[in-house]
Amino acid sequence: MRTIGNIIWILCGGIITAIGWALAGILFYITIIGIPLGRQAFKMASLTLAPFGKTIVYGGGAPSLVANIVWVIVIGFWEALAYAMAGALFCLTVVGIPFGLQLFKMAKLSFMPFGAQVFSVA
Repeated sequence: MRTIGNIIWILCGGIITAIGWALAGILFYITIIGIPLGRQAFKMASLTLAPFGKTIVYGGGAPSLVANIVWVIVIGFWEALAYAMAGALFCLTVVGIPFGLQLFKMAKLSFMPFGAQVFSVA
């Protein structure tokens, strides 16, 4: 199911979203101060390219908490809201539920990306 889900995901827009996140990461990396934001953009790019079969582990302590608070105020809230609304729309149909669940995973990561790690599930 993982492979089929990822293939459908990529063909239906996952590649475009991942390229967008990667371009945002490159733009952030151009400025020295934007490197931490660029790392988070590349993290989102890796998840949005093929989300099926990946899990997210949260941690990082107080520095990540402070960075996540700033992230939420600047952009994280709106990103998470957009992913959550898209996930809710996908969950309206039985066929869309697996894709909606992946969008909810991305909503959580886009809300608090600092201190999170994306792992492939074996």
